[in-house]
Amino acid sequence: MLQTNPETICRLIELAESYHVQEPATDLDSPDDPTEDWAQEMLVDTGDNSGLEEFKTVVEDLEPDQQQEVIALLWLGRGDYVLEEWEEIVKQAQEQWTPETADYLIQHPMLADHLREGLDLHGYSCQDSNFLNPG
Repeated sequence: MLQTNPETICRLIELAESYHVQEPATDLDSPDDPTEDWAQEMLVDTGDNSGLEEFKTVVEDLEPDQQQEVIALLWLGRGDYVLEEWEEIVKQAQEQWTPETADYLIQHPMLADHLREGLDLHGYSCQDSNFLNPG
């Protein structure tokens, strides 16, 4: 059973999505060049990583056992395990845990999708307004 607050997981999903949607900044030579995609420039990584910093802060504010559950959700959501193995997944996350959990998590480009899937397998959805009664 999931012990970490699903609302916290949903916030991590939101932050991971906003971070992973960024692309490396490109040097657009001419605003008149029709080959340049100016709309994409709205998503470029401009060095303002406040979302990344908030992501790291949220993860670091979690207790180690909660961080381990987030890692376990990642593994569950990407299909490494099935829900019936939850206790084993968490145990493995405990054994492999390091204080660099935030860095480990954010390195996964599909993190948001995997966490969302892991929550779903536990009966939670980030669309829910009431996390006390999983659907």
